[in-house]
Amino acid sequence: MIVRNYREVRAAPIVEVPGVTVRWLVSELGEGPGFALRLYEVGPGAATTDQSHYWEHEVFVLSGKGVAVGEDGEFPLSEGDVVYVPAKESHSFANTGDDVLRFLMVLPIPQHASVLDK
Repeated sequence: MIVRNYREVRAAPIVEVPGVTVRWLVSELGEGPGFALRLYEVGPGAATTDQSHYWEHEVFVLSGKGVAVGEDGEFPLSEGDVVYVPAKESHSFANTGDDVLRFLMVLPIPQHASVLDK
């Protein structure tokens, strides 16, 4: 078992996306054999890049306001909202508020065999 405060994990800016940082709380870089847990912080007016992956992931909004942009349009986000992003769906997250949009993301480790079989 590993226990630590999230502030002990360095927030790394996503170089190609100004205003977006991520903390790899549990990851393939360390202790997480099957899943990763990330904390994203998206500044006001910033957004993640539009992406599509061969794995699904789940998002839980901790604070702030924003939108989840998917193939079916934009969906408003605020504290307590949950997002399921299916495998291969194009998606991004944008901050539409005045404060930082913070969300947790759970995703399978891409190199994990069970993910590659899907």
